[in-house]
Amino acid sequence: MSQSPLRFAILGFGLHAVRRLLPAFERSQATTLAGMWRRNQVTAAENCATHNIPHCFASREDLCASAEIDAVFITSPDALHLADALLAISHGKAVLCEKPLAMNTAEAEQIAAAAKAAGVVFGVAQNFRYNRSVDYLRDQIASGLIGKPQLAQAHFCYAAQNATRKWITDGNLACGGPIGDVGVHSIDALRYILKTEVENICTLAAKDEFSGDVEAYAAMQLEMTGDVFASVVANARSPYRTLLEVTGSDGVLTAENGFSVDRPVDVVHRRSGEIVSTVAIDNSDGYVLMLDDFAAAVHNGTPFAATVEDGVANMRILDAAYKSWRSGQREAV
Repeated sequence: MSQSPLRFAILGFGLHAVRRLLPAFERSQATTLAGMWRRNQVTAAENCATHNIPHCFASREDLCASAEIDAVFITSPDALHLADALLAISHGKAVLCEKPLAMNTAEAEQIAAAAKAAGVVFGVAQNFRYNRSVDYLRDQIASGLIGKPQLAQAHFCYAAQNATRKWITDGNLACGGPIGDVGVHSIDALRYILKTEVENICTLAAKDEFSGDVEAYAAMQLEMTGDVFASVVANARSPYRTLLEVTGSDGVLTAENGFSVDRPVDVVHRRSGEIVSTVAIDNSDGYVLMLDDFAAAVHNGTPFAATVEDGVANMRILDAAYKSWRSGQREAV
């Protein structure tokens, strides 16, 4: 007998939901978008009518308590994740929460403890773990294609000053600037691809006239287990670009635009400066795969790729990154 689709509601509906999540729900066979809540109720009603969302909830509490909802997708600003997650957990809902998981490690640990005590499935929307290009890099490196990994780099650049998401420059609402917003994607991807953990980190960052009380761009050096050294760039002041590259003892794998879901990604294998192979990989179903896998975790108990424990681990790294920026020293994770 086939299972009914997992009924999601989005808590904190906004541009990300319209641009990325709605198309994914339309393609997903294992989930359905059954409801939403956003602070502006007039806009919420318009969104529900436009996108045929059945339940337009009047409050967070109504959404989390509803018998019509199985799982809550939290897309609210970072500072609201703790309260939103605890509310959803208290009603026994499965939760998929946007990154970063919280404002700091203490909050993330509180969420993880609550989810464990309640016995609910809790995942973090590190959606790039479901990009086929990222999985390809992970598999090829594990197979020994480039020998022992030695150096890695991950860049994520975007022009945040042109974005509509203004809260990202408010330190009371955002965990940080691009380090917390997209740097966490790069850090998480390297942990996933290399199957290693971050031991310590050194951060350089700068503010500008647009950045409010958070950083505008940053460069980080990470020492990882397995004697891997990594470089992460998080830039909110340049045109969109992402990069994933791992150098090993016997070659290099490079994915320019490796996080992109909007166009195919070329993963290039080089050895001794020569191109050995190029593989074009389509990531357009990344969000769909994430939703379907979360539904499988809820219905069948199968592992979800980005657990709440991964969210806590990433928060520890972010805390160390910001501590390093303030102290000017390399900081242990």
